[in-house]
Amino acid sequence: MTNMENTLDRIHELIECDANQQLSDELNTYHSADLADIFQQLKPEERLKCITLVEEEKAADVIEYLPPQLQVEILGDIDEGLASRLISKLPHDEAADVLGDMEDDETQTYLDKLPQKFSSEVRELLTYNEDTAGGIMTPLVLTVGFSMTVKDALDTIRIKAEKENLELYYVYVVDKHNHLLGVVSLRTLLTSPIDLSISDIMSRDVVKVHVDDYQGHIADIFMKYQFNALPVVDLYNHLKGIVTWDDVQDIVEEETTDEIYTSSGIVTDFADDDDILTGSLAHSIKARIPWLFITLIGEFIAVSITNKYDHTFTALPIIAAFMPLLAGLGGNIGTQSITLMVRGMSTGQISLSTGWNHIIRETLTGISIGLIFGVLVTLVTWGWQHNIELGVIVGLAMSLNMTIATLIGSCTPLILKKMKIDPAVASGPVIATTIDVVGLAVYLTLVTWYLISI
Repeated sequence: MTNMENTLDRIHELIECDANQQLSDELNTYHSADLADIFQQLKPEERLKCITLVEEEKAADVIEYLPPQLQVEILGDIDEGLASRLISKLPHDEAADVLGDMEDDETQTYLDKLPQKFSSEVRELLTYNEDTAGGIMTPLVLTVGFSMTVKDALDTIRIKAEKENLELYYVYVVDKHNHLLGVVSLRTLLTSPIDLSISDIMSRDVVKVHVDDYQGHIADIFMKYQFNALPVVDLYNHLKGIVTWDDVQDIVEEETTDEIYTSSGIVTDFADDDDILTGSLAHSIKARIPWLFITLIGEFIAVSITNKYDHTFTALPIIAAFMPLLAGLGGNIGTQSITLMVRGMSTGQISLSTGWNHIIRETLTGISIGLIFGVLVTLVTWGWQHNIELGVIVGLAMSLNMTIATLIGSCTPLILKKMKIDPAVASGPVIATTIDVVGLAVYLTLVTWYLISI
């Protein structure tokens, strides 16, 4: 696509001139993903005009690329008949997601207008939690019978592929009751003798997921086995659908976004990720206040600690100048440890059983780095204030602060994991505040002891 600014200028010009045919021709030349980017830059009334001028197949693809909030907005603005046709052209899982984001009465209206078979399949998807395999799977699966020959299977695939928009990744073998028995790759099927039985060439060791498995578990299985698709079964091993690699790509992107938000103290429980970024102001405020409020309490604790040592500041005012230095370096090295631990746990490199070894390793790292920076701070403070005792105190506080911060940073994610809490919470502002409070207490205690000793 050409420069977005030039493209938008051209489209705005055609809209103002009411050149509908030219506008339609222009819009239909773009890829659906590019059109989705364009639509997000248009005003609501401009989007409404443009969506009706795009070919329906492409318009459905554009809807699929748009954020959920915009999907609902556009489908709610256009004619119900057109909206129903666009929804019916979406993949089943995407249609279920779109309808799930609407009000209940709107969802029911569209379900009644959709083709009966499509509607019943989408209704079933809507019964599952949207974050589970059942909620993200597509029910269109390429299956063949257990007793078929390779020739029979190939003929069946040709007929099904012509009638339905199937994902041609693997062929799943089922019995007459739709129990999952095995899987055959298309490569194996195409290269096997045509009179051979499917039961002789299928793999019986099928990696599968359950309809109620949550998306994080599904993503882990995809990462481990590197399949293009996984079958989804119910409690009785009935084949219900498949989850494909592009579904998992969306999952990974969503989970990464959640981790980033959580690590910054932004709560994603109250609204979708897109609502937090581009939704109402109320959603944004509600997502950010909770952890900030807890952080405020933590900072009040830091203030009370500082107030407790007011006589220390009176006796030696220069110590206040070093507080940002200690807090900054302690917070940074603690955040580094947290990031390494959380990332290691998410990739499977660190587990609860091996966590103790990583804690020891991180603590030794913190001690080493703390000693290096402690010596540097001691020398700089001595040269600046011409006071070796003060330099040693500040340097020692720096070493202890960085060591403690590393210990807290490496322990907390594992403790949270043990408590069934998302470890990403550990890298939020609350832990940073904890490190600040502890570091401040250590520093002021050392300085007080120094003053008493002299």
